[in-house]
Amino acid sequence: QVQLVESGGGSVQAGGSLRLSCAASGSIGSINVIGWYRQAPGKQRELVAVVISGGSTNYADSVKGRFTISRDNAKNTVYLQMNSLKPEDTAVYYCNIKAYGNYGLNDYWGRGTQVTVSS
Repeated sequence: QVQLVESGGGSVQAGGSLRLSCAASGSIGSINVIGWYRQAPGKQRELVAVVISGGSTNYADSVKGRFTISRDNAKNTVYLQMNSLKPEDTAVYYCNIKAYGNYGLNDYWGRGTQVTVSS
């Protein structure tokens, strides 16, 4: 069974920083994409930042220059360093892995961690 455990969320004032971590365990398979999504109240879940196999990254325009995603392959862990946080970054942040298993591409999600940015 695959488990994704997020940590590092919390409350911070605008301009502050947080670092999210997501540790993956279990029979994940061959990871194709690993990264972070977020969902604010009343809004759809959206991509924040992902690392694609081969090492390339993709960021939402709204976080470019402020957030940095990194991955530790040996630990099956992905991090999201969030700087210069804004109130509009307030959301539940979810870790996601898309990985190839024996029967195709699997989509795994963590339970989420709350990030609250006050003005």
